[in-house]
Amino acid sequence: MSRKNDIDRVWDIVEKVGVCMLTTQFAGGLRARPLEARPDRDAGLIFFVTDIRSPKEEEIKARPDIGLAFIGSSDKAYLSITGQACIIRDAEMTRAAWRKTDEVWWPGGPADPSVCLLQIDPSTAELWDGPASSVATAFEFAKAKLTGKKPNLGENRKVTVKM
Repeated sequence: MSRKNDIDRVWDIVEKVGVCMLTTQFAGGLRARPLEARPDRDAGLIFFVTDIRSPKEEEIKARPDIGLAFIGSSDKAYLSITGQACIIRDAEMTRAAWRKTDEVWWPGGPADPSVCLLQIDPSTAELWDGPASSVATAFEFAKAKLTGKKPNLGENRKVTVKM
């Protein structure tokens, strides 16, 4: 695959999967939690609507290097992104990223004083595209058992996604 196709594939997974695990660093180690991504492919950034009062905001201020993990189970796509995070307090940007479902968490809407955006500037992405079906996976395992060769479980490639 070409570099452009790799980068397009990364963005396709982020847009299709939506929810990922965001991993931050804290004094005791690493912490991961699920969040819904709001990708901006044109800007090369990923945003999350979140609460300014959560521990992740302090963790990001102290250590902005983060990890994101997306799993597209329907097409066996696995994506890991590393990048730099920062906290954005901008009502207009929050409004642009806002979805009606966010009102469950912040009934005051995008102007709620506890709402903020996390902006992720991706630096690298590693993705694995597996066989499209469990039948194909089972076939590869059976073939490997018979031939003694490793199963072909898809392609792993690492790409730089700085855009």
